[in-house]
Amino acid sequence: MFMSRHGDGRRLRVFALASAVLLGAGGLALAARAEAPPAVQAAVPYTSDRLSVAVIGSGPDVILIPGFGSSREVWRAEAMRLAPTHRVHLVQLAGFAGEPWNHGDGAFVQPVVAALSAYIEAAGLDHPAVIGHSMGGLEALMLAQQSPASVGRVMSVDSLPFFSAMYGPQVTAANARPFADQAAAAILNADDAGFRAGQVQTAAGLVRDPATRTAAVEWSMASDRQAMAAAIRDVMTTDVRPGLAAMTTPVWAVYAADADGGAPAAGADAMWAGQYAALPGVTLVRVDDSRHFIMADQPERLATIIDRFLAD
Repeated sequence: MFMSRHGDGRRLRVFALASAVLLGAGGLALAARAEAPPAVQAAVPYTSDRLSVAVIGSGPDVILIPGFGSSREVWRAEAMRLAPTHRVHLVQLAGFAGEPWNHGDGAFVQPVVAALSAYIEAAGLDHPAVIGHSMGGLEALMLAQQSPASVGRVMSVDSLPFFSAMYGPQVTAANARPFADQAAAAILNADDAGFRAGQVQTAAGLVRDPATRTAAVEWSMASDRQAMAAAIRDVMTTDVRPGLAAMTTPVWAVYAADADGGAPAAGADAMWAGQYAALPGVTLVRVDDSRHFIMADQPERLATIIDRFLAD
């Protein structure tokens, strides 16, 4: 999820506007380190102006959703690792990382959730596992809440059910609206030089891997500003916590902690335990020595967790 979780525990609840603009944008370095991917399979009979899907591998179905501003390449290395034993569906969201956006300042998140549900039906997927990073984790939770019969299990990767709760326990989706509008306006109004400078400054707080820091800036610079503004507005005003108690889909929530400039472990534990408290049987897994992009900072550790999740 979008968050600035660095420094002392008190800063866990502070929203850094520059961080919100960049969160989820990155992953070129992950793809660069990987070998050539398995052949992409023929597309399923489904088209959407909200997302596209590339399919590799064979076996039980796994859907990988990137976060805010990201290319699907953020998941490429993990998708290749899974492809010998799983059929992996790599999602690319419209408006991000150079993909076209045709929806102005309209809704972003809920239409993506509806498109994911339609894709699962069109592709005939049998209770796929759904793994989402950052904003993609929120979308995965919403998908399981709205289409529980279609989803086998969910993993959210460094994602919370209500981002704006980090302002404080008194915050609601309604009173977060002014801050969401401010964040959206900042994205739309920054000139290219200022926008890039903000991305460069913020990237260091989101990922430890230097190559991915550099790549993250390029993904966000290639994203459509209206899409980014629509997405941040939706994320900051979407609270799925009221639906957690009724969920029956198994959920793993994986989150990062980093004693060297990232989120302190105790603060991260408290935040994730509190926000997921109402979800029956949730599995919380902390990954130390990592910032927001766990797949870049601790790829082997995340791979082990994903294998456990898929085998559970």
